[in-house]
Amino acid sequence: MGTSVAVPSLSAAARRHAIVCVLSASATFSFGAAVVKALTESVPIMEIVAARSLVGFLAMLPVLWRQGGIGALATRRPGGHVLRTLYGFIGTVTTIYGYTVLPLATVTALGFAMPLCLTALSVPMLGERVGWRRASAVLVGFGGVMIMLRPWRGGAEALPAFAVGAVLAGVVAWALAMISIRRMGEAGEKNVTIVAWYSLGTALLALVGAVPVWVTPSLGQLAALALAGVLSGTAQLLMTEGYRAGEATLVAPFEYGAIVYTTLLGLVFWGEWPDRWSLLGVAILVGAGLYIWRREVTLGLRR
Repeated sequence: MGTSVAVPSLSAAARRHAIVCVLSASATFSFGAAVVKALTESVPIMEIVAARSLVGFLAMLPVLWRQGGIGALATRRPGGHVLRTLYGFIGTVTTIYGYTVLPLATVTALGFAMPLCLTALSVPMLGERVGWRRASAVLVGFGGVMIMLRPWRGGAEALPAFAVGAVLAGVVAWALAMISIRRMGEAGEKNVTIVAWYSLGTALLALVGAVPVWVTPSLGQLAALALAGVLSGTAQLLMTEGYRAGEATLVAPFEYGAIVYTTLLGLVFWGEWPDRWSLLGVAILVGAGLYIWRREVTLGLRR
């Protein structure tokens, strides 16, 4: 029999509030991704990354002010921030590049492979123990990714290999970013400090990269860039509120609503019809991710 963890009881209203927040966050993230995908048709990727990061940092200013102003940027882990920023920058750029050539839902689903990569990397990099159950779930999850991508397909049915490889490299980079965040958190670094330095560092790297390909955005494009940043920030706030108001064991599965949202958005705006194999691969990937999440969060097991 499994070991359960006691959690504080919540009222029905509190549970509904938490679930609605996470579902709304997933929807907002998805709409933000759709806006970014639309922007990639006319705005260079580096400009999009820079705009999102700058808007995100500006949205953080009230929080920084409450945390002590410029003093909130003081850090004892500069090397950790450099690594977190580089990994996050790679993950962001490759994801947005994926939007340019891959279906919106495909990029979103591949992003949910990050917990699998994190589990695999936690052994050599964090010294964690992963038993046969979680190891098997990782292998099954990656099997779902292979079914979704079907690299053996040829001709017009094949997905662009370079784009797929770039997105998967970004997934690994996001997992490495999470490991960097965990290490800094264990060392006592504040959340606001980590996020602020990441936003500033990513904006700087993107601005440098945008100079050679700079395209002066129109008023409509500026509005869309601002909207993408606002949607991203709003989604972060909604997700934070959802996890604050409800148990992680209750709300975490609802994050996978993003796959449903992005599938519908891709269908409506770009005519991206998922086939049955893609749906099967997504189902396997989500199932493996939920199993790992349950072993680690619900049961509190580290192996």
